[in-house]
Amino acid sequence: MRALVLATVLAATVAVPGAGAADIKVLTAGAFKQVVLALVPDFEKTTGHKVTLDNDTVGALVKRIEGGEAFDVAILSPAAIDSLTKAGKIAPGAPALARVGVGVVIKAGAPPPDITTVDAFKQALLAAKSVAYIDPAAGGSSGIYVAGLLDRLGIADAVKAKARLIKGGAVAEHVAAGEAEIGIHQISEILPVKGAILVGPLPKEIQNYTVYAAGVGAAARDGDAAKALVAFLSGPAAAPVLQAKGMEPAK
Repeated sequence: MRALVLATVLAATVAVPGAGAADIKVLTAGAFKQVVLALVPDFEKTTGHKVTLDNDTVGALVKRIEGGEAFDVAILSPAAIDSLTKAGKIAPGAPALARVGVGVVIKAGAPPPDITTVDAFKQALLAAKSVAYIDPAAGGSSGIYVAGLLDRLGIADAVKAKARLIKGGAVAEHVAAGEAEIGIHQISEILPVKGAILVGPLPKEIQNYTVYAAGVGAAARDGDAAKALVAFLSGPAAAPVLQAKGMEPAK
């Protein structure tokens, strides 16, 4: 059934029959990387196109694109897509792909803290010897949110004193390596890391969802191939992969 859905989606979106295979350069923000990695092999096999993936924070990718870096597809937050569309870097009509919430991670084997309420979450952070999250200065969506959340909860100074600020990549990798007792990051960045355990999502009162959208570069080398990839990433074949990677449909 999955193969049939894939074939149907691609039949409607792939470039003109007989056209040559294209090289598609994708710039993707961190949390969506695992989804793209899981879906690209089917896309490449069916279309013959080759996808090259480059991963960074939303802020860093925006700066790179504004600086003139060539790309075919960019997967960023809607706000970043909108800004780059207005700047003429991304073609209009970028669809939303999915959203992901923020979760708490610990090293496998460690006792899980109680994070079921906002107060319990606060106490867990205050009790931890070290707390890891993305450095807000790096431009990562979760890091910017966590920094603001700590301020709102009134524990910013206490947590910053023992914070392990991660410049990029997966916070869970540093927790699994024993560099921090507890970590806060987007759920899709936690699930694939061996040696790390997702304790759970943040309490709903303080949960934050990051939405990801995919835009075709205004100067894409092969616009049809880039559009076909975006259509595939936003189509029905992507749904089970999104769920498995800790994401859900954009709302």
